[in-house]
Amino acid sequence: MTQASAELKWTADPALMRHPVHLFAFGFGSGLVPIAPGTAGTLIAIPIVLFVMQFGFAVHLAFAILAAIFGIYVCGESAKRLGVHDHPGIVWDEITGFAVTMLTVPAKTSWVVAGFALFRLFDIWKPWPIREADHSLSGGLGIMLDDVIAGIFAAAILLGIRHIL
Repeated sequence: MTQASAELKWTADPALMRHPVHLFAFGFGSGLVPIAPGTAGTLIAIPIVLFVMQFGFAVHLAFAILAAIFGIYVCGESAKRLGVHDHPGIVWDEITGFAVTMLTVPAKTSWVVAGFALFRLFDIWKPWPIREADHSLSGGLGIMLDDVIAGIFAAAILLGIRHIL
């Protein structure tokens, strides 16, 4: 491996955004922030998910499923091109995980804040089986699955809170 390719592996170079695979994988550039790129990716997910939610549950569910399938390809391909398993700047998985999180609640500020907090908690903490998915699978599926599971955990808690209220 050359010195140049070794430096490219962990770069946050905005030039990466010229390639569509990296543009999507890096959450339209949100994953380029040097501190907490996963949080930045989840923040960029908020307006995307709120936009999708206005079209109803079926469209939201379809978006979450398609985002996951697309993410398996785009995250895997981006990681492969960068020569790493899961570059910290790859945040399409956070966008998808937040879309999953918000499936069980309405598009209201309090639910968005709660969904954001719960999703980030599970994505960072990675309790079983999230940790298992993160460590045992490779490629795009490995990158995506832990965030989808974190989204399912967060959505389940939000649904429980919604039923109690």
